[in-house]
Amino acid sequence: MPVEFGVLGPVMAWDGAGDALVLKGPRHRAVLARLIVARRRVVPVARLVDDLWLDPPQDAIGAVRTFVAALRRAIEPERPPRTPARLLVTEGPGYALRAEPGTVDAWRFEQAVTAAATLPPHEALDRLEEAIGRWRGPAYAEFTEEAWARAERSRLGELRLHAVERRAEARLDLGRAADAVPDLDAHVAEHPWREDAWRLLALALYRTGRQGDALAVLRRARALLVEQLGVDPGPALRRLEADILGQASHLDGYASRLDGQARHLDPEPSLAGGAADRVWARAATAYDRTVASGARARLDSTVSLLRNLAVTGGGGLEAAREHRVAAVDAAEELGDAELTARVIGAYDVPAIWTRADDPLQAAQVVAAAERTLAALRPDAHPAARARLLATIALESRGTRSARGPQAARQAEEIARRLGDPALLAFALNGLFMQTFHRTGLAAYRDAIGAELVALSTRHGLATYEVLGHLIRLQARSALADFPGADGHAAAADLLAERHELPLVGVFTQWYAALRLAETGQPPAAEAAYLDAAARLDGAGMPGLERGLLPLALLCLRLRHGRPTPTGAGTNGGGDESTDWGPYEPWVRPLVLLSRDRRGEAAQALRLLPDPPRDLLLETLWCLAGRAAIAVDDRETMERAHAELTPAAGELAGAGSGLLTLGPVARHLDDLAAALRRPG
Repeated sequence: MPVEFGVLGPVMAWDGAGDALVLKGPRHRAVLARLIVARRRVVPVARLVDDLWLDPPQDAIGAVRTFVAALRRAIEPERPPRTPARLLVTEGPGYALRAEPGTVDAWRFEQAVTAAATLPPHEALDRLEEAIGRWRGPAYAEFTEEAWARAERSRLGELRLHAVERRAEARLDLGRAADAVPDLDAHVAEHPWREDAWRLLALALYRTGRQGDALAVLRRARALLVEQLGVDPGPALRRLEADILGQASHLDGYASRLDGQARHLDPEPSLAGGAADRVWARAATAYDRTVASGARARLDSTVSLLRNLAVTGGGGLEAAREHRVAAVDAAEELGDAELTARVIGAYDVPAIWTRADDPLQAAQVVAAAERTLAALRPDAHPAARARLLATIALESRGTRSARGPQAARQAEEIARRLGDPALLAFALNGLFMQTFHRTGLAAYRDAIGAELVALSTRHGLATYEVLGHLIRLQARSALADFPGADGHAAAADLLAERHELPLVGVFTQWYAALRLAETGQPPAAEAAYLDAAARLDGAGMPGLERGLLPLALLCLRLRHGRPTPTGAGTNGGGDESTDWGPYEPWVRPLVLLSRDRRGEAAQALRLLPDPPRDLLLETLWCLAGRAAIAVDDRETMERAHAELTPAAGELAGAGSGLLTLGPVARHLDDLAAALRRPG
């Protein structure tokens, strides 16, 4: 049995028999905890020194090595002397803990909560009970003041609160409302700002026949929110209160989440659709008649419409992009910085792909946002600034500008300070887009996705909940956790169906092809890629579409040791006219090599730029490294090896959720072997 590690409470380790291992002093446990936070990635020794001491002793590096040696003896007691460690390994400039996903209690907890989201209520309840039972105290309990543990402690704590609420939800779905009340009562007392917890408690009380208590709970929640935070209850609480007062018949089967409440309405979709059309026509006519031509309110309304239009699919997305810039230009012409800020910042459409569909337009939006930031009055509401900053972070994706990461951090800081869930979700989307400055950050992006899912579930932000699941789908794929990725794909598809978000299926269908490619089914994967590419036609996402199919087919061939094509047409064979799109510079050396044009391939490698900072960063470095090995370009091999090393524990390309080149470690081994050859 492997060694298991615990961080959901004091940091501990247990041997295969379940007996606690002796980890010596607090700094030994701090090293172990810091490596677990890194999630199998290398932590440089210099970083460990900085994290362990405010004022490091003279021989701090030697002390770290001593701690590591002691930990190795504790967690691998049967390893023969002078043989390489297999669990706490030395790699490059530091150390990594190569713990399997099932051997760390926090990782198992996270997997269980994710899986529960797609299970029937009785199975979900069992999974959540077991997951919550893993907690022995606050996460990383000894390290509450350490900066390196803060983000992970916060993320795990938030996920635990989410799990407690989903456990209550499962009990309600199973008709066990009375069982849910005590835990929820304690939960809201300890965490009074969680509106979903108040909602669940009131619903549980109502279902146990305590209508008066349910209303009292909702009024207590309202008083707390209004008096302490100065905000009114959200739509879920308001609607539940109205339903209880009206003794709505559907409360006995009340939809457990705000966005599912439409399920009990109108059993005749065709009639509902006709009614919706009539309401739309009348409202549009009334608006056009009532709101004066040229009124500034029309711009605000236009952007809200464009935001909804953007998630409807191909034509809608293209139209939204086209009219968005026109709306911004119109706002700027009026010379009202606050209006312009609203028009720019209200377009908070979740984005998952890291290459802009229209780079020129993205640059125009960034420039307008920067001008508006400079023009805002000092007393303008911080939320307006945060939305402009989040827009800059999103629209700067894939570039090498230092402004994008800076704007992302500033937007996140303001959003957290204000406690605005929708604003924080927008800011986290911008932060995600700026996490490609180096390889190997899949675990960090996974944490962003997890926070987005928890935040969005709690506050009814359906499109951002989908985004969180897609981010996690990508990250779990990169970390070779395909069961986890499958769960997020299923959750995204379920939400997309419920909320009519057709573009989500584009990404989950490409993920299905990636899954086949990585699990050794090349013919099936090739067919799946062709089907997925057909779905891109008319999807309105040129930044995703161009060159993607030939690149995916090339990666499929390389992953399974098949000959490199001279191009890659729709049959996977290819021809001279293949459009590699933006990936052409990194593919060209391999294509030239396949045509026995070694000199030209070597020249192409010498001119090769660094890849864009996006979801295919690892993929393009692996392609460059492969060609460099073939022509013995040692400089490019060294660059590729250095750039890929932080991603040694990931699957190359799988973080895109679209394609795969297999383990990065294998590419690193090939590069290292080639570099050891005499020059």
